[in-house]
Amino acid sequence: MRVAFAGTPDFALAAFNAVVRSRHTVVGVLTQPDRPKGRGRQLAASPVKLAALECGIPVSQPVTLKTAGDRADLAAWQPDVLVVVAYGLILPRAALELPRLGGVNIHGSLLPRWRGAAPIQRAILAGDAESGVCIMQMDVGLDTGPVFLARRVPISPQDTGGSLHDRLAHAGAEAIVEVLDLLAENRAFSTPQPADGVTYAAKIDKAEAMIDWNRPAIEIERQVRAFNPWPIAETRLDGEQLRIYAAQAIDPGAEPGHSTGAADAGRIVELRGDAIVVACGHGHIALKELQRPGKRPVSARDLINTLGLAGRLLG
Repeated sequence: MRVAFAGTPDFALAAFNAVVRSRHTVVGVLTQPDRPKGRGRQLAASPVKLAALECGIPVSQPVTLKTAGDRADLAAWQPDVLVVVAYGLILPRAALELPRLGGVNIHGSLLPRWRGAAPIQRAILAGDAESGVCIMQMDVGLDTGPVFLARRVPISPQDTGGSLHDRLAHAGAEAIVEVLDLLAENRAFSTPQPADGVTYAAKIDKAEAMIDWNRPAIEIERQVRAFNPWPIAETRLDGEQLRIYAAQAIDPGAEPGHSTGAADAGRIVELRGDAIVVACGHGHIALKELQRPGKRPVSARDLINTLGLAGRLLG
């Protein structure tokens, strides 16, 4: 089949490469316009654009797809199907109707749970035991279309937003090729999403990275895991930003073991060889990897050796 591909960030890259290697032909790529990046704020191409150019595949970067002119490249490619993965633009009905088989989307959750922009982080924040990917026929709703195929992916207690992202990207890449093969052979069947179990994964706001030490330790641990590698959970030490890359909740019955309350929340109660133990609203948390402004991330052991931390208050 002739496949047009719409995607922008790293999450879409695995799927793009898988489709390129498949028996189908990628006839063109839609991706977001180049954006300023890094300290120099130089315009940078998206990962998908760079990969497409390396393969010699035509690239189009419209700001919107609302007008016929915006959709001209997509129409000229005459695709049989449009594969969409983390593209970042709303696809109007006119765009979805250009390919004869419409648009097919890879979504990083088990729909209808976590429709929306940030399903990976929201699943970790909620303490979900599993996530997955769904290959979905696109409609004009927000991740509401019928599902061709779902692949379940367990969430381990050690998973971060980054590690789960990579596993879901790999699962989605395998699944999209399977669905394209079924579509080409007229053997693909989709199932409407159930009405029950719908949740929405709102876009991550950087303000969510600030730790509230009055929350339970397990929730703070999930916050640290979900926001690694972005935006990185953070707190304050003497008014200075302190970013937390790795942490582990400690059972309230374990050492250091004393009860916590509002007055104690955020207090450093113990310095271990490999951890800085902080009291939370319920339980304690061991901070393992941290970063001060202008410095590289370091182990808790290195920070303990650098600063006098015993008894100090975070937040």
